[in-house]
Formats: sequence, structure tokens, C-alpha cells
Amino acid sequence: MARPIRQTPRQAPPPPPEPPRRKRSGFVKALITAAKLFGGAAFLGLVALVVAVGIAMSGLPSFDQLKSSPNGQMIRVHAVDGTVLVSLGPSYGQWLRSDQIPQVMKDAMISVEDRRFYDHPGVDPIGIIRSIGVRAQRGHWTQGGSTITQQLARNVFLTSNKTFGRKFREAIISLALERKFSKDQILELYLNKVYFGGGSYGIDAASRKFFGHGADHLSLGEASIIAGLVKAPSNYSPTADAQAAVDRAGVVLETMVETGKITNAEAQAAQPSAVKLAPEPKQNSVRYFTDWALPQLNTLIDDQTDPLDVWTTLDIRMQRQADQAIGADTPAGLQGALVSMERDGAVRAMVGGKDYITSNYNRAVTAERQPGSAWKLFVYLAAIEAGHKPDEAIVDEPVTIDGWSPRNDERTYSGQINIRTAFAFSLNTVAAKLGQAVGFETVADMARRFGISTPINTHPAMVLGTSDVHLIDMVRAFAEIDNKGAMVQPYAIEKVVGPDNKLLYQHTPPENRVLVAPWVAAEMTDLLQTAVNTGTGRAAQIGRPVAGKTGTTSTNRDGWFFGFSSGLTTGVWMGRDDAKPNPGLYGGRAPARAFADYMKVAVANRPVEQFDTQVTLPEWQLEPDDEAYYGQPDSGIPTIDANGQVIEQGGDQGQPMSDGGDQGYPSQQQQPAQQQQQGGGRRQPQQDDDWQGPPPPPAPGQRLDQNWLNGVLGRKGTATPPQHGGGTPQPNQ
Repeated sequence: MARPIRQTPRQAPPPPPEPPRRKRSGFVKALITAAKLFGGAAFLGLVALVVAVGIAMSGLPSFDQLKSSPNGQMIRVHAVDGTVLVSLGPSYGQWLRSDQIPQVMKDAMISVEDRRFYDHPGVDPIGIIRSIGVRAQRGHWTQGGSTITQQLARNVFLTSNKTFGRKFREAIISLALERKFSKDQILELYLNKVYFGGGSYGIDAASRKFFGHGADHLSLGEASIIAGLVKAPSNYSPTADAQAAVDRAGVVLETMVETGKITNAEAQAAQPSAVKLAPEPKQNSVRYFTDWALPQLNTLIDDQTDPLDVWTTLDIRMQRQADQAIGADTPAGLQGALVSMERDGAVRAMVGGKDYITSNYNRAVTAERQPGSAWKLFVYLAAIEAGHKPDEAIVDEPVTIDGWSPRNDERTYSGQINIRTAFAFSLNTVAAKLGQAVGFETVADMARRFGISTPINTHPAMVLGTSDVHLIDMVRAFAEIDNKGAMVQPYAIEKVVGPDNKLLYQHTPPENRVLVAPWVAAEMTDLLQTAVNTGTGRAAQIGRPVAGKTGTTSTNRDGWFFGFSSGLTTGVWMGRDDAKPNPGLYGGRAPARAFADYMKVAVANRPVEQFDTQVTLPEWQLEPDDEAYYGQPDSGIPTIDANGQVIEQGGDQGQPMSDGGDQGYPSQQQQPAQQQQQGGGRRQPQQDDDWQGPPPPPAPGQRLDQNWLNGVLGRKGTATPPQHGGGTPQPNQ
């Protein structure tokens, strides 16, 4: 048997030798490592970005919360005719919804600020690359890569610091905004919040400031001006540089043509240079009024955040005339103030000084000064209420009260006169006697009753105005006389309107409160109009019934005039802030002239109002002016005395009043001896009583009038004819 053949396994051929590995260079290894690291970092960065955006989204306020104004309250103050007097605080206009914003405004803003607004996610990489390229070419940053969303994030949540940290946070918030809100919502927020210069935030505030109307109806030219402001508000503001604003608007129109939003023809027709700009409100004397009025808002409304329109009582025409009167009539080196109000308390004009810019100290409502003889208003009111009458006889004579002896000018006295005459010529001794009769505390109570808010002393000298007062308080008191003795509460704000024309406050007249009986106010008016017609206030005459009173303090530190006519009451003060003497300052001079200059314009369009009591001349001027004469009689016509005897010419007879006295009234040497022995005789008040001195007398010449006839017939009571306007009284012949 054959043996099987044993086969040995065939060995596989050895594998071919591997080619030698090429060693990688260090650079390649580094590059790969860097790519891996970059990829990992990018992945982690992306994760971190997503997380950061998510966190930012969760921390963002709601859309309604973002609509509120976080940068302060804007207040527009209007005059009674609607004119904007001043805008205060960051100016936020009405909030305009996306559908209320003109499309031309949206197109202009997107074209010039972010033409890829609807295509990017909040940050525009293409815009950033373009900005970097321009930076490389020109060596400095000439244009930013910020989108509208980024600008919104910066304006609302961040600052304008140019740091990479701020830019990174800005990008995160921008991405979050885009995730949380729609493009239309973002554009609405942006157009209502971005700063456009001049204190204006949002297109509506900018439109109202620069064009005088809301932004819900903008022309192409107006929209191009507003859109051009964002880049540099201070440089392109129409109120700062109108030509720069027009040039910038031209650039906006060109970009709108490039983006296809408008045609060339539309761009040429826009004509930004033809856009009418709203005039800037004056910032001078009206600020005295607004500074006084606006703090009252705290007691009228609760809203402290929303923009407000405050409608006030101020009349632009009256305010302008008040400013002019104070500026023109206040003596050089002195200050002046004026307050004018209706008999219902509405303040129509307020001037707190000659120039608000150099001094914002409001002398009309803040300063406290002695009122001098103007205080006699309260003395005579108390006397009338106690039963004294204007025609009641009273003796002007030396008087001493608790060691105090008031004097009349040159220490001369008039003897028996009536109360009307004493008030018209502001006799100090009579005021002292009346004050003593009714009680000085009674006079003080009367002043408090009429609204004097400052402390009042009750020393006897208080009847001459030694207690400090505010100008506006004194004006109020005189207005209450004009209001027939009823209370007047000064006020400045008629109404307050909030967003969407919501009425937040409307002034309502206070409850009528009677301070004195109407007949008391009427008799006081009788005295006041006599003072203007023939007494110390003659310079305040305006060609219609006026009632008023002058006031001058010792050594002429203060000059005052208060008066009313045709329903309007006005007070004027002049003096120095340091209370130094002012030679020549009398209430019957510059203050009375300023009153007249203002009131002639202020009441020009009002009907003439007659007072309840017709003016009655004081005892010293009972003859009409046209029956008076002065100076030497004409030659050939004799002067006859009371006994019918011809008066020889020469000496003092018939001569005009001597001007040797302090104010042009007769000197002691001219008064009859008997009169001097009695301590005076009837005469005009001196400096302390605000008398201005006589006006120029008429041409010399005798008049065949009642005086002459009385002399011929031997009638008693023939008086030396008075001068025009209530001149120096002379004793009966």
C-alpha cells in the first residue's frame, strides 16, 4: 500500500516592505494643532455666544418697558396762546408706533445708517469688513460698522466709550434684541429713542424742535434733515449750523437714490434748504416765570416720568412789554422787577430782574424788601373797615406814639384835612394816627388777611412799611381790592397734558372767600384812584381809570408802584440787591413810569372799566385844571385880592412856585407867618412821600375865572389856583 505523500504547507511570501514614512514638519504640526484649537475654540465660542445671547435675551426688558423714557422727564412749557416758552429736560416727543412713522422717514434712516438692516442678524459682518478696509486705506476710522440695532443697544443699555469691551457687549445685546424683537419693533424703538441734538430724543421731539410740528407728517426734505443728524448731532443741528444741516441732508438724499428708495427727480424736489425751521424760544425774562411756575407741578400731578405739556397763564405780548418797560425805565445800576396778574390770579407777566442770563435771582417772588408808603394800603383798609370815611376830617399835626414821632417831609403839617387828601399825598402823621386808632395788630391782621406771607412787626413805625414783603404778595393784595374785596390766589398753570393728549390737571377757581366787604374795597379804590389822579402816583396815568399807590423807603433804597386798571393789577419794584441808597429813586418816578409804559400796552385791547366810585379830588385841588393860572398876570389886567383891592405887582405875588425846596414845593420862607407858627399849612409831600415835584406850569397870564370873580365880590374861600395835575396847595387867601 502506497504511503500518502505528505505535503508541507507553502509559506506565504513576506509582505513587501513599507515605504519609509515621511516625517511631518513642525510647521504643519503646528498648523494642524492650531486648526484643531481654533475649531475647538470656535465651537466653545459659539456655545458661549449662544449662552451669552440667551442670557442677554432673558435679561432684556419687554417692548413696552423699553418704550418708557429712562433718561429723564421732558417738559414743554406753553404760553397762553400755545407758544412754547421753554423745553426742559431730555426732550421726548410723542411716541410714534411703527405704522405712524412716515415711510419716507424709515427709508431715509435705513439708507444713511444701515442699508442692510433687514438682512443682518443685528451685527453686519459685511459692514464691519468695509469699515476695516476704509480704516486701512485712510489710516483712521472714518465710518463705523454699527448697525441700527447696535446703536439702539448702545443708546439704551451702554455708554459711548470707544473700547473693545463695550463693542463686544454691544454686539451681544444686539443679537439678543434681534432674537427677541422684530425688525419693525427695533426700528420703532430706534426712531423714538435715538438722540438728534438740541436735547431732543426721538424723531417726534426733533421734528417739534426744528420744524414746529410732530413727526407723524414729515416731508422728504424734513426727513432727510432729521436722518442726517444722527452721525453728529452737535455739528449738523439746524439751530447750530443750518448750512451744515442742509449739506448733510443732501448726502442722505444721495444714499436714498443709491438704495432705490427715491428717484433723482424726487431728491432734487426735496430741497432741504427750503425747509422752514421753527424759531428758537427766547430764554431771557420768561425763565423767571417758568422757574417760579414749574415747581408747582409737584403739588398738581403725580406723573414724574412721562413727557408733559404745561399750559401756563403767561401772555407773550404782555411779557415782552414788561421786559421792555423794566429795561427802559429802571435807572442805571439798579435792578427792577414786575408782576402783573388778572383779578382771578392768573399771572400774565413776570420779570424778576433786568437780565436772567446774568442773574437768575427772581426779585419778583423771592426778594424781601420794605414797601414804604405802599404799606398804607393796609392801614387805610383797617381804618375804613373800622368806620372811617374818605371825606372824614382829620388833623395833620405832630404826633408821638410810644416815643416814636413820625414827620412829614420838612416837619411841616397841614392842619385839618380829610382822609382822602392825607392818602393822596401820603402823609405819614395821618397814617400813624389811623394806625394807632385801629391798633397796629389790626393793621398786621389786615395785611395777613390779604396774603402777606412774610413776618410782620407791630411797632408803631410799621404803618410806614417797615416789614419786608414779596412783590408778588403786594400785587395780590392790590388785585384783591380790584376784585371787590374777594381773595385772589396767584397761579401760573392752566392745565397739564400728558402723552396721547391725556388731561392730567385743569385749573379750577378756588372757593370765593371775602376778605373785606365790597363797600370797604370800593372806598379804598376811591382813595387809590385819587392818589393816581392828583397825588404821588400821577406818572402812572394811562388815559383810563387807574387806582394805585406809590412807595419809597428811607434813603430811597426801594421804589414801588402798585395799581390796577381794566381788570389787570401790576406791581413794580426798583432798587439795588445790596439795599444801598439810591438818590433820586422815588416810587412816583421810575416805577410809576414803568407801570404806565407796561399798562398802556397790556390793557390796550380791553374795554375801559369805570370804578364803583368816581374819582374825587382832594381838598387841595377842587378847581378844574382849566380854571387855574400861574405866574405874572398879563399887563393891563389887575390882580384883585379877596377884598377887591388891586394887588401891586412885584415881590412874591403871582409868582410861580419856588423850586428852592427839595421837591419844588414852597419853602418855609414862602409860607405865611401864621402858617409857619402853626407848624405848617397845606403843602405837597416831600421825598419820603414820593412826590415828584410840580409839572411845568402853563403860560403866565391872569385868567378871568371864578377866583377873580370871588375876589371882586369879596367871597371867602378863594384859593390860590392849583397847578396842573395836583400841584402845591396854598393856604386860602
